[in-house]
Amino acid sequence: MLLPLQLVQLLCRIIAMMERDGMLKIANVGDCGLKVIRKGQIIFSTSPQEHFFDCPYQLSSERVGQTFLDATVSNVELIEGDILVMGSDGLFDNVFDYEIVATATKYIDVGEAAKALANLASSHSADKAFESPYSLEARSKGYDVPFWKKMLGMKLTGGKLDDITVVVGQVVST
Repeated sequence: MLLPLQLVQLLCRIIAMMERDGMLKIANVGDCGLKVIRKGQIIFSTSPQEHFFDCPYQLSSERVGQTFLDATVSNVELIEGDILVMGSDGLFDNVFDYEIVATATKYIDVGEAAKALANLASSHSADKAFESPYSLEARSKGYDVPFWKKMLGMKLTGGKLDDITVVVGQVVST
């Protein structure tokens, strides 16, 4: 039997709840995310919702904003040993998937794994030379340094300074 995961909500619009039968139900709006790691591989990942690059959906009570009706709803069947990594865009804009897997699976204690991921994201976010997921996506969308800097061999690099929220959990039997 799987231990039920209590309802978890990040500040950034993602809710996940694991039922007793092992089914994880997820609802998210915007650019927060959740990844499920099984045996060292990401087997499920949410996708960010954006109007356009760097303009994510935002929950709002205003008529022009998004509501819970705009949430993407997903279901994933979990098994014992699966690791869940939930985070704000401050995590996913600054840490590559392979780094998330390596870090999350390195620690036995999920609290230590969450701290390590948050610290890694913070370090990457302040590194102006780091080829972050954010800078790579920005360049793929046509954003880059001015032409004269390109002539000098420069390109858009660096992490993205942002709030960083990380929650890590692991499915265990009762």
